[in-house]
Amino acid sequence: MVRTARQIRSEISKEGRLTLSLATAPVPDPGPDEVVVRIEAAPLNPSDLGLLFGPADMRSAKASGSADAPVVTADVPEKLLRGVAARLGQSLPVGNEGAGVVVAAGDSDGARALMGKVVSVIGGAMYSEYRTLHTGQCQLLPDGTKPAAGASWFVNPLTALGMVETMRREGHRALVHTAAASNLGQMLVKLCQKEGVPLLNVVRKPEQAKLLRSLGARHVIDSSAPTFMEDLVAALGETDATLAFDAIGGGPLAGQILTGMEAAQNAKLKEYSRYGSTTHKQVYIYGRLDPSPTTLNRDFGMAWGIGGWLLTPFLQKIGGDAIAKLRARVAAEIETTFASHYAKVVSLAGALALDAIAAYGRQASGEKYLIDPSRSG
Repeated sequence: MVRTARQIRSEISKEGRLTLSLATAPVPDPGPDEVVVRIEAAPLNPSDLGLLFGPADMRSAKASGSADAPVVTADVPEKLLRGVAARLGQSLPVGNEGAGVVVAAGDSDGARALMGKVVSVIGGAMYSEYRTLHTGQCQLLPDGTKPAAGASWFVNPLTALGMVETMRREGHRALVHTAAASNLGQMLVKLCQKEGVPLLNVVRKPEQAKLLRSLGARHVIDSSAPTFMEDLVAALGETDATLAFDAIGGGPLAGQILTGMEAAQNAKLKEYSRYGSTTHKQVYIYGRLDPSPTTLNRDFGMAWGIGGWLLTPFLQKIGGDAIAKLRARVAAEIETTFASHYAKVVSLAGALALDAIAAYGRQASGEKYLIDPSRSG
């Protein structure tokens, strides 16, 4: 029976020092409805980086320790410590999701049925060699699926499905998505094509637009283009999109989208209204690629909203039966609609190398990293 496992830990001291390290943690024996999974793939998602780095200034990162037991330290600005007061002095395991092979199982029929199978898993501390998990935290993958293919099975796929479901529940007919060339964005392109949902993709570089068009995306707008607002309004008029999901967060983009929606809706009015269009326009911010303040120029009428959107509250809202259906769909389409792509696969120690941190810390499209805790070195 597996007794211990190495895992990545993140700690912020009261003095404002972030420390990333590899620690050895116990692996509990499985209970009746539990299994032990040898983790072989776990993605580095933006939500993971929030816990891994916290508010530390990673430009100050320094490496020490050894090749097998690296330690990375970085400074946390004093003014930002208050925002993470609840975690100060705690050594926290990292990693929301992953995939691997079940190597031990409890006595229940459900647990025994997973023995030797490749499963996707959720539950935290996934940057670890082994995890003991309840069977409900495991999703059996189709025969022949490799752990790397099933690693990003929860956060991005269910977020894409959640966006489409939110659109339907709130009475919108089309979507806008920013940072659209990401793994999540590519999934959303394929999902909306299958579902017949008009999708307007906003990217920041011409090469990202080219990538999405190669996937069949019809509406792709480059925010770096001098004609961005003209292109945005035209595409919003064609798609009739009144709901947007914004991964950028900071800066003017959310407000620009609302302005574009208002212009597109006003073009349909038969009579002038001093209050603008009565059609509700909504932007949900679900990411923070730009940490600067969100700026709004109030030129989009009175029927609008801006707020936050997170996957977990959405899943809590729809309930267990609906979640099970979404999970089953993800598993069935894990290598098609919900396929993920990675720039590099690294070991636990490799994930703490300064060059790797600099690369995946940029959160740039095409630079997503995958950790294989079973890999040495």
